[in-house]
Amino acid sequence: MQKNIGEYILRNFQNSDVKSFVRHASNPNIAQNLRDAFPYPFTEDAAEMWIYRAINERSKTDFAIAYKNEVIGGIGFNLLDDVFSKSAEIGYWISEDYWGKGIATSALREIKNYAFKTFDIERIFTGVFSNNAASVRVLEKNGFYFEGCLRKSVFKNGMFLDQLIYSLIRDEWVESC
Repeated sequence: MQKNIGEYILRNFQNSDVKSFVRHASNPNIAQNLRDAFPYPFTEDAAEMWIYRAINERSKTDFAIAYKNEVIGGIGFNLLDDVFSKSAEIGYWISEDYWGKGIATSALREIKNYAFKTFDIERIFTGVFSNNAASVRVLEKNGFYFEGCLRKSVFKNGMFLDQLIYSLIRDEWVESC
């Protein structure tokens, strides 16, 4: 996939992305809003493993957000299985240098369209840490609905946080197109 989102590009990861990925991802202000699977510090080994998985996954679901051929963020989704096989869990991050520019909002708009058009899913959802108001705004601008709060469901950096659940159902997406 390669899609222009303004002056930014949503594209597949490349092996040459390691250095810029690390430069922009290794930031405690980014890591504090993500699961521990996205480590801080974000090392070259972590970037290489992430990129390897993204390049080699059968169903393309993880993408780089690039500016001037440098990775400044990422967005992707996990296709679930078993009784959740019609759902996908989405996640994204943007370099702190690019916060507040509407990049995540635009990238999520493209990725939700891609997900619903490409895969047989009925629902896209995510859990946002309760202290991440910017991510809540990104979701709401993209038509995601607040479903509920999982109280003290996240233990991050030595403290408990609530997790806010947001989702978008295929019918809602169709109506918004």
